[in-house]
Amino acid sequence: MKVAEADILIVPGYGDSGDGHWQTRWEQRLSTARRVEQADWNNPVLEHWTARIVREVSVATRPVVFVAHSLGVATVLHALPNLGAKVAGAFFVAPPDIEDARRVPEGLTAFGPYPLARLPFPAITIASRNDPYCAFETAERLTQNWGSLLIDAGESGHINVDSGHGPWPEGTMVFAEFLSRLQPPKVH
Repeated sequence: MKVAEADILIVPGYGDSGDGHWQTRWEQRLSTARRVEQADWNNPVLEHWTARIVREVSVATRPVVFVAHSLGVATVLHALPNLGAKVAGAFFVAPPDIEDARRVPEGLTAFGPYPLARLPFPAITIASRNDPYCAFETAERLTQNWGSLLIDAGESGHINVDSGHGPWPEGTMVFAEFLSRLQPPKVH
């Protein structure tokens, strides 16, 4: 699949992805990418956030590919039962451990637990060994349940601007390869 053949939905996490964040850069560079905007980035409500994703998928005119970071990963997973067959794939980065109140900001555990069913589309999950919001072992367990390919990002923090991942060229290469292997979903 090529960029022009997909609606690429950028799904930031808690606090949004600022100007220097790799998600913002990708949104600006990929012609069919658009951000799933939330009404309140700093006070997330699961039902509101998932409803926004469902709405964006419903207006998509091409197969959907998610590019989700942090809490955006949990949001996409909780929205899945309401998305239909338009999703071709998901690129998940730095999923937080939303079940561990010691690791995530207050209130974000309301997004837990993660759905653990196998995903109905191909996915890649990139996780770091020193992400302050998720132990690598937790990311391994989650991706095994989802049937997602796990990519070990080494010691890369939360894979955001604070950890030095503004442009993130390695992520761009992995995403390009992932996208090139996707097939449009089969609509029944």
